Amino acid sequence: MLGHVPPLPQQPQRSPFSGHMVVCGDDALAQRLAVELRYVYGERVTLVLPPGPDPRRPELPLTGRGRAAALFGRMSSAMSRNGGNGAGNGDSDTNAGVEAVRILQAPEPSDEALEEAGVDTAAALALVYDDDERNIRAALTARRLNPRVRLVIRLYNRKLGQHLETLLDQAAAVASPGLDQTALDASTTVLSDADTAAPALAATALAGSSKVIQAEGLLLRAAERTPPRDGQVADPGLCTLALLSSTTHDPAGTEGSDSSGDEGPRLLPDQTEVAAATGRGTVVLEAVSQSGPASPTPRMGGRGAPLSQIFSRRLRWSALGVGTAVLGLAVASTFTTGDDPLHAAYLTLLDLFAMGDPAIGDPTARQIIQLLSGVAGLMLLPLLVAGVLEAFGSLRTVSSLRRPPRGLSGHVVLLGLGKIGTRVLVRLRELGIPVVCVEDDPDARGIPVARRLHVPVVIGDVTQEGVLEAAKIRRSRALLALTSIDTTNLEAALYARSVKPDLRVTLRLFDDEFATAVYRTLRTAHPQALTRSRSVSHLAAPSFAVAMMGRQILGAVPVERKVMLFAAIEVAGHPQLEGRTVEQAFRSGAWRVLALDVAPTADRRPDLAAPVPPPQAPGAGTERPGGLVWNLHPGYVLQPTDRVVIAATRRGLAELLRRRGSLTHR
Repeated sequence: MLGHVPPLPQQPQRSPFSGHMVVCGDDALAQRLAVELRYVYGERVTLVLPPGPDPRRPELPLTGRGRAAALFGRMSSAMSRNGGNGAGNGDSDTNAGVEAVRILQAPEPSDEALEEAGVDTAAALALVYDDDERNIRAALTARRLNPRVRLVIRLYNRKLGQHLETLLDQAAAVASPGLDQTALDASTTVLSDADTAAPALAATALAGSSKVIQAEGLLLRAAERTPPRDGQVADPGLCTLALLSSTTHDPAGTEGSDSSGDEGPRLLPDQTEVAAATGRGTVVLEAVSQSGPASPTPRMGGRGAPLSQIFSRRLRWSALGVGTAVLGLAVASTFTTGDDPLHAAYLTLLDLFAMGDPAIGDPTARQIIQLLSGVAGLMLLPLLVAGVLEAFGSLRTVSSLRRPPRGLSGHVVLLGLGKIGTRVLVRLRELGIPVVCVEDDPDARGIPVARRLHVPVVIGDVTQEGVLEAAKIRRSRALLALTSIDTTNLEAALYARSVKPDLRVTLRLFDDEFATAVYRTLRTAHPQALTRSRSVSHLAAPSFAVAMMGRQILGAVPVERKVMLFAAIEVAGHPQLEGRTVEQAFRSGAWRVLALDVAPTADRRPDLAAPVPPPQAPGAGTERPGGLVWNLHPGYVLQPTDRVVIAATRRGLAELLRRRGSLTHR
């Protein structure tokens, strides 16, 4: 079954030889990604969805195709309002075949479905099913049908993703011997929406937290700073990346999205805007550092447990007391009898276990020590029995989940231990934040992780009375409602706010209009409390879209409900960059050159990890890890052989890529 979405108003024509984009998936990420490619990058898109509604999401009233069409319709209407009167006759078959989004329904990404979607002539294919195995199977099929297609694959398993990426790149190199190294580097990209969204979601639980972008061997930290006081000037860091919303006078005046107007967040402002933005918080690039070796992937479980988890603290203190008594008796025996310390300790142990002979005829001091050792031995017997019983009990219950301890406060209540919740849990524990999880499925993906990390878990339906109370919601610092069901997240947030009005709340919501209404209502009702609404697919879609365009995406920083991207691109072929100075190449609200890769062209890698760089270019600034030069001099002229790291908005990066594509295929 096929469907079409009306063409994008005033969208530049794409060359028919440039290839189209194919997106295959079964959830919100596929729909968001298709929207991103179509309405931000102007690409021709074929969206492959399973027929009928997803039985795992019974709360959705629309089928996958119906929901996607509604999403495309809203975006098309928004673009019509922003772009003018439209493109004319967009309902004709010709325009539909060239410009519209094609929706194809197929139960599986089989050979027939991929061929019907046009994978054999596609420029890029995104496989974003929720099932890793289905994505791997489809990737192998697609590489066989079209060795040159650019693959972007969604995988939750990180280690498996690394091996799969290497395998598919090797297959592309063998099938297409003439493929250049740049195209080969971008031929396969494995991403995880959970890894992309988890840092942003975890950061919402912290006040004034930093946003960390991690590429291989490189850490970029962006910090959110409060507005300066009167007469003070805010520290711009390396550069100011964004101005936050102006909401001090109207708590419900903006939701931090594209529809916020002048009061909304402003990405990549110039110096004039920064100086004029009084009363606004900022996001600045604060530091760049070399990251250490990647930490090992946490095991999804564990058979053993440390001694501190087997024996209670009371029993450990009792054992320490008995040991101290034995040591004191051995020392006393040495000083009173003049015996050798080792021999005195040996005799003390024999007396302790009632294995020594009576000290008849020995000095009085020796007799007293023997009596005291016998008393210590009587104390040791119940201690040994208690230790054995407690060890058996701990080993029997080591696989059980912990309950929230009494007196717990200042923790984060995390609702949902699916893919996203599990990654957020790991991130919060890495930051040393106490967490209590709530999950209604005892077999959820994150339960083994919570057990291994010794995180308290409340098993129960959050909509039932008493579940949030069991998670100590009254004494918590924040609630992260991260289930895949919008209504469940909203119900939990509303109940938590009724219990604790000043609670920091973050909701995972899919629909933008619904999220905006919830955001404004909660901020109006509770202006003193912080409310955040986040969509995982909205956070992850830009990274997947840039990977499909063939660029190395370093990371994404959420700024309220907008997203700013960091990418490494070649200067050659970009008239907005080539031959211009760093100052001239800056476009407010679109892109900004942050760094220059000074590694030799032959040694450059997509992940920016490079050998020790040669002497820096004239006019450049401070050299930083990874073979990059930061704080570039505004007068440095960008050369065609340069590669730069840029911060860009979604539309700014789309403009760079789109113009280069039109030049290439002119």
